[in-house]
Amino acid sequence: MIRTVESTPYTDQKPGTSGLRKKVRVFQQPNYAENFIQSVFDAIDGKDGATLVIGGDGRFLNREVIQVAIRIAAANGFGRVLVGRGGLLSTPAASNLIRQRGALGGLVLSASHNPGGPDEDFGIKYNVANGGPAPEKVTDAIHARTLTIDRWLTVEGADIDLDALGAVTVGAMTVEIVDPVTDYAALMETLFDFDAIRAANLTMAFDAMSAITGPYATEILEKRLGFAPGTVRNGTPLPDFGGHHPDPNLVHARALYDTMMGPDAPDFGAASDGDGDRNLIIGRGRFVTPSDSLAMLAANAHLAPGYRNGLKGIARSMPTSAAADRVAEKLGIPAYETPTGWKFFGNLLDAGMATICGEESAGTGSDHVREKDGLWAVLLWLNILAATGRSVDAIARDHWATYGRNYYARHDYEGVESARADALMAELRGKLADLPGTAIGDLVIETADDFAYHDPTDGSVSRNQGVRILFAGGSRVVFRLSGTGTSGATLRVYLERYEAERIDEDTTAMLADIVAAADAVAGIVHHTGRTEPDVVT
Repeated sequence: MIRTVESTPYTDQKPGTSGLRKKVRVFQQPNYAENFIQSVFDAIDGKDGATLVIGGDGRFLNREVIQVAIRIAAANGFGRVLVGRGGLLSTPAASNLIRQRGALGGLVLSASHNPGGPDEDFGIKYNVANGGPAPEKVTDAIHARTLTIDRWLTVEGADIDLDALGAVTVGAMTVEIVDPVTDYAALMETLFDFDAIRAANLTMAFDAMSAITGPYATEILEKRLGFAPGTVRNGTPLPDFGGHHPDPNLVHARALYDTMMGPDAPDFGAASDGDGDRNLIIGRGRFVTPSDSLAMLAANAHLAPGYRNGLKGIARSMPTSAAADRVAEKLGIPAYETPTGWKFFGNLLDAGMATICGEESAGTGSDHVREKDGLWAVLLWLNILAATGRSVDAIARDHWATYGRNYYARHDYEGVESARADALMAELRGKLADLPGTAIGDLVIETADDFAYHDPTDGSVSRNQGVRILFAGGSRVVFRLSGTGTSGATLRVYLERYEAERIDEDTTAMLADIVAAADAVAGIVHHTGRTEPDVVT
């Protein structure tokens, strides 16, 4: 029996680049999660009899919201819901399941790399039929509905057993509990040469950060590829990620970094994040930035079976370094610069205009799904190592010798008072027209703009995507406020210096002039009161 529950709108449910993210206690407010889920269903067409995928990264509140979402889906006319066992699905696995099963879309319950637990973060994202995040026209419609919603629908019934594989009925809808790993692992075997990786006898350390990738990495790396038991560290997903921050960077994955820089380091080190869509790549004695990783993967992708016929194009987010552009130029294929947010890549992938995409925030992926994919990047690196017989360090040095090196870093100023962050960006935008030709030390500003993206597939325009200051010679600094946090604002400052020949210098030293120029242009210390960033990646 369908029951109608009266409700009133919340005014803070505008989805960001990756859905709605708030503190757990916000989602625990009466009708809060229910309002948002119902708004999603009210905003989309084709629900009657359709298939919906639901799953998440296992963080605190994941199971409870899944039970709510199942009953709301039944009341809204869906014919079938697919749920990962235990409520678990990595974000790329959810994308794959949507695509493989012909689903209308899916609810991905995650706050990605943000911390989990009763006092931490939760999130809900809607992915559309191509498996990718909902485009802006859909998220705008969802947001509009959240501001007028006056009821949500549900069906009566007890919670179902999320841990038992098989099908049950909720209302008139079938709920199928599926293994969250099997379909994804099978897809990976079609893309990469598992026999060659096994035969290479590589050693490896993988940190799953007590997050969703643990079961996937254990199945693929240890069981299918034969890496030693214990290769996967922190492999059990925990509601609070073991009290750690599941962001695969050099701050939060420090133990892995120390292992890889130590005297007994294995050949290859990697980590993934809360929902499995990001990656960290470290060879023995060599950290590879996400921007460089994208470029190196693109340059060597033909070594893997799934990409032996070459790439159609390479896409990167605007803040990501231009290293991948140089690969595209040499390969004679298009390079695309998009706003931050994987949904912008989805259009290019669907149109067959790009094959590999990446973001400086540790997200890389390809046209196999419509999300970034942490384990995919790890497996492509392993395939390259196996095919070449070379180390990560050797591959990196050869790449820089061929293309030059984009020294790169991102400085994050977290939890900045929103008014202060907005004032910094407003003042910066106000002076853009006067900046070209300005000299700051040895640097000369060539151009300055507020990045706008003209989508070549649908003609849409996305404005105000971040301020770019480009210096003569290929160096630059980018300023952007992040949409992935849940409180305050995070100011991200992206620093890049291109060198054609000096390819083996210290990154911090090489970027010192760019750091000074960034503060001179934007007044970071003045506006934020911070003399140094909270996180450097």
